Amino acid sequence: MSELKEYINRIFESQPHKLVISKPANKQSEFKKITVELLPKYYQIAKYTDKQVFHENIINENISERCLGLVDGKFLQLNAWAGGKEFYLTISKKGKIFFKEKNIQGETPCKTVEHNRQKQYLLPEGQVIEPLVDMGVFTKDGKVVNSMYDKFKQINRFIEIIDDAIRQSDCKKLNIIDFGCGKSYLTFIVYYYLTFIKKVDTTIIGLDLKKDVIEKCNKAAEKYGYDKLRFELGDINGFKCPFDVDMVITLHACDTATDYALYNAVKWNAKMIFSVPCCQHELNKQVASDNLAILTRYGIIQERFSALLTDSIRGNLLEYCGYKTQLLEFIDFAHTPKNILIRAVLKQNQANKVKEKALNEVKAAVEEFNVNPTLYNLLLNE
Repeated sequence: MSELKEYINRIFESQPHKLVISKPANKQSEFKKITVELLPKYYQIAKYTDKQVFHENIINENISERCLGLVDGKFLQLNAWAGGKEFYLTISKKGKIFFKEKNIQGETPCKTVEHNRQKQYLLPEGQVIEPLVDMGVFTKDGKVVNSMYDKFKQINRFIEIIDDAIRQSDCKKLNIIDFGCGKSYLTFIVYYYLTFIKKVDTTIIGLDLKKDVIEKCNKAAEKYGYDKLRFELGDINGFKCPFDVDMVITLHACDTATDYALYNAVKWNAKMIFSVPCCQHELNKQVASDNLAILTRYGIIQERFSALLTDSIRGNLLEYCGYKTQLLEFIDFAHTPKNILIRAVLKQNQANKVKEKALNEVKAAVEEFNVNPTLYNLLLNE
């Protein structure tokens, strides 16, 4: 057994919760640092370049053998932590190995792992993500600006919601339409995450009605080198897609613009839909009920109830169209009451009784509250 292998095996006998591999042996090395962290169900390897990070989860592979392959001939230093111990391993340029371990005061392994797990973001702090720098969320060296930490968590929350859906489908390629993209910072983050971290062949078209916004976003995509991200002037209603649509994203499309986005997503047979509605004025102007007048007696209650009714109807109509639909909290209610995200994933064999139940519930709500929702009319007329 080689000396290096013996030391690495010795480290893993202590079940380390974190390793940092640093000091590349070659200055031209693609990766400048590698971290290995123990998460609840697997080890996660993160390889850092100057501007990006590449993640890999190790479940069945021999992790000590893998770490040996990462270090041997490529890096000159390894630090590791396991419970009450810290390990130091350095390699001289002539190949001589120095190894030591020491006892340290601190948390138990279980507490440390839990602490690390809570801070494990899909877009981890410490890597330079240019759109986040331009947004003012990150500093130029990849640190979160203190005043932008809530925004950082919100962005990660959105990425988590998307990641949950794509992990179930194990997709290798995605064609995405982002309707009402606006300044598109979140569009850039989605493209970055899917392309550079998840290694999914991703093409995104962002649509907006403002010419100056589209020009600015295309320049930014060119600056970042995001070759398969482009922006076009146009409305989602009537837009001719150049590809089969896998995902539709619509964030803060105002009032019935969300309905047209959802309708077109259904027509395109999109596999995934992510929608954050806002300004649900349509039903607020219509809602009235004899049996449940208490919900419309007070203006603020009517406004909030109308918004919830609007999105409940949208969710049910997507179920009727064959989607497994969830309404999720996107942003903490303390920040904004407009915090619902609709996530819909197309099912191949949605049971007819599920579809019928969803539609009947919509019909009952429409009748009870005397409303005429746009998405309901679009789908039933179709």
